[in-house]
Amino acid sequence: MEWEAPAIILDARPYGEADAVATVFTEEHGAHRGLARGAQSRTRAALWQQGNLVQIRWVGRLSDQLGSFSAELIHPAAALVLDDPLALSMLTASCAVAEGALPERQPYPAAFDALLHLLARLPQAERQLAALIRWELLLLRDLGYGLDLAAPSGNAPLAYVSPRTGRAVTAEAAGTWKERLLPLPAFLINATDGTPAEWAEGLRLTGHFLARDVFGLRHKPLPAARVALYDRIAATKDPTPDA
Repeated sequence: MEWEAPAIILDARPYGEADAVATVFTEEHGAHRGLARGAQSRTRAALWQQGNLVQIRWVGRLSDQLGSFSAELIHPAAALVLDDPLALSMLTASCAVAEGALPERQPYPAAFDALLHLLARLPQAERQLAALIRWELLLLRDLGYGLDLAAPSGNAPLAYVSPRTGRAVTAEAAGTWKERLLPLPAFLINATDGTPAEWAEGLRLTGHFLARDVFGLRHKPLPAARVALYDRIAATKDPTPDA
């Protein structure tokens, strides 16, 4: 049994002295694990970094075996963001969420395509925060936990989301309950890039449902890298992104 496809490296955990058990994300095969021989060696370690796009080949004697990977680098996303703390935080957070949230060997082509485009544009880090949050909304939808952000009849904009149902409501409909609701950042409605305050609101919004509906049901916490990204954005004082 074997297959070959472009893949995003989500994780590579040491196995023995030189090898690693890697998790990759492909369009057709979803999240897939395999043994990457020599992945910890000096000549191969840079290839098996989170976020890199590679041409992967999986070989196994049976389809349900762990099998083994070999890979060739296509795009060194990890190396391109090493000197940018925000972009690196976004890369590690998105890969950690995908690795922990995706059921193994089930295809999610829309989520793969969106993550691929996000990682390719990470050198424009601040301009991609809105895309990262939209990718998390897409992932929630594909996993069966989509939020209801459909606008009701009338002209009043949506302003809050119920943390219980995931349904968005207007400020008027929220009434005295708004303190118990999650703010809905405007960029998710008007398709703009957003501001640091809105990014923090967006990360809080998607983080709530990821933690409860995806990771919580698996008795796992939200990945530390994702928590760190929220903390970084929530602490941002600059009211507007760089031009």
